[in-house]
Amino acid sequence: MTNTLDHTSQATVWLTDDDGDLVHALQQGLELEGFNVRSDLRARDVLSHLSRDSYSVVISDIMMPDLNGMDFMSKVVELDASIPAILMTGHGDVPLAVEAIQKGAYDFLEKPFPILRLIEVVKRAIEKRRLVLENRSLRETIDDHDPISQRLVGRSPGIELLREQIIALSNANVDSLIIGETGSGKEVVARAIHDFSLRKDKPFVAINCAAIPANIIESELFGHDVGAFTGATKKRIGKLEYAAGGTVFLDEIDSMPLDLQAKILRAIEQRTIDPLGSNKTVELDVTFIAATKEDLEDLSNLSQFRIDLYYRLNVIRFNIPPLRERNEDIPLLFFHLARIARSKYRRDIPDISPSLVEQLCSYPWPGNVRELRNYADRFVLGMWNGFVDTSEEKLSGDLNSRLQQYEKTVIEHELIKNGGSLKQTYQSLGLSRTGLYDKIKRLSIDVSDLNDNEDLNG
Repeated sequence: MTNTLDHTSQATVWLTDDDGDLVHALQQGLELEGFNVRSDLRARDVLSHLSRDSYSVVISDIMMPDLNGMDFMSKVVELDASIPAILMTGHGDVPLAVEAIQKGAYDFLEKPFPILRLIEVVKRAIEKRRLVLENRSLRETIDDHDPISQRLVGRSPGIELLREQIIALSNANVDSLIIGETGSGKEVVARAIHDFSLRKDKPFVAINCAAIPANIIESELFGHDVGAFTGATKKRIGKLEYAAGGTVFLDEIDSMPLDLQAKILRAIEQRTIDPLGSNKTVELDVTFIAATKEDLEDLSNLSQFRIDLYYRLNVIRFNIPPLRERNEDIPLLFFHLARIARSKYRRDIPDISPSLVEQLCSYPWPGNVRELRNYADRFVLGMWNGFVDTSEEKLSGDLNSRLQQYEKTVIEHELIKNGGSLKQTYQSLGLSRTGLYDKIKRLSIDVSDLNDNEDLNG
């Protein structure tokens, strides 16, 4: 499991009471359960061993001659209100213990109590303290970093190399190529390259080569003059000219038609363009960044991509590792994305439990950071708190009921992975549009919060 706490760290249970026989019995019982117990210090001395970073739980009697439990608990709360303080009380001290809970104590136990009761309370307290330290560490890791680390979050070697490359090239206007799987954050990297360059105050123009229809892409890129083609009633400034002084980001460049690749190559080499229908050559002052999920060299060998354009773009190459190859980044990224979701939806971030971190780190993330963002959004909205175990032993009822439970879980998981897109979901599951909608209604799947424009009654 990937944690921000050291894998070998163990919580310390600080036990203090003026009844030596009771302390010995409690310490023995807790140590038999594997807890690390310290009972050799007075309450006042325990305070010197506690801090905001202490992985600790304290157990104290209320009535003690050195420092009574209420004052001890108050001083613990002053150090860090999230350090669990468990108070032990005699029968007549119960009202005082209730007051202690109101003032910040974690729990209280009325003497005499079975050791198993104390063990359960200590287990919960340690888990709570661990959770607090995990979430605090995630916050501090993100907040304490330099600006580029807040943009490209992570501490894996691949992400550190990306940041180093971007900073090293910040004073150079050089064309580059970004390689990364779908959803890995190619545009985020491109924007970081732009924002940490000399061109940061000029336009960043992103063009998705796969999203623009082939019959208008040339006009979109290069612009056109009046009368250049039927319907061209106004002069249009192309995106390349509009980006003057800035950066042009050509996403999914492998989808660009071959004839247009030749014109882009000329624009890159000569830094000029000729708008459609115009005899005037326009000078370009831009940096080109292209991105692809494909191996352009392989595509060129298949005559599907111009090898000269590949060589021209491949001067500087940025490789984005897939999320499954950088598990150590997943908790940081998830918390970073949850913070973005908090601002977007104006919701608090729920506690990120160690078990949730373990699930996040063991999932393969085929959709990479984009898929992780979808889960972070749902987590902040209170719609997700971990993956559902679809194994047979977790299902109940007769065969038909179990099949329906499994089917519902698969569809819900696919909806989350596709960011709520009904179209992508029925296509990825091999269903028809009507087939998916029928299952959503039959299985009572809640899609009210999904960002999808399709009508379920259509």
